[in-house]
Amino acid sequence: MKVVNSLKTLKTRDRNCRVVRRKGRVYVINKKNPRMKARQG
Repeated sequence: MKVVNSLKTLKTRDRNCRVVRRKGRVYVINKKNPRMKARQG
């Protein structure tokens, strides 16, 4: 899990990435490649 300023760069790295809002935080998750995780906020 990375904490980053910009999630758009991580989203474009893999086409299975999804941007999800949970509890006021923004996450990038990837079901196919679980290592591609990031959090903002």
